[in-house]
Amino acid sequence: MSLDNQTRKSFRSIGHQLHPLVIVKSLSANVHAEIDRALTDHELIKIRVLAEEREEKKVLVTTICQQQKAELVQLAGHVALLYRPAAKPNPQLSNLLRHKSS
Repeated sequence: MSLDNQTRKSFRSIGHQLHPLVIVKSLSANVHAEIDRALTDHELIKIRVLAEEREEKKVLVTTICQQQKAELVQLAGHVALLYRPAAKPNPQLSNLLRHKSS
C-alpha cells in the first residue's frame, strides 16, 4: 500500500487538525492494541513518539507501521501521522469521512 503525492498531501492537511491519540515510549501489547483500535476507528491518526534519539524514533515508527499494516504519511518532530484504511469505515468516527462531510 503506497500513497500517491496528492493523497499524502490531502491526508497531511486533515492530520494538521488532529491531536495525538496515542503516546508511545516503548512498544507493549497494550500500546499495539490501542493503536490498532484507533486505526480501526479513525483510519488516520496522529501518535506522539517519545524517543530520545532520531534513529530510535524511526525504528519505533517503522515497527508500528509494519505490525499494524499502516502507512506512514508524515513524521515531523515527535509526531507521526499514520493511515490504515478501515474495512467498513464508521462515518461518525473516521477522520477521512468526517473531513469530507465538512
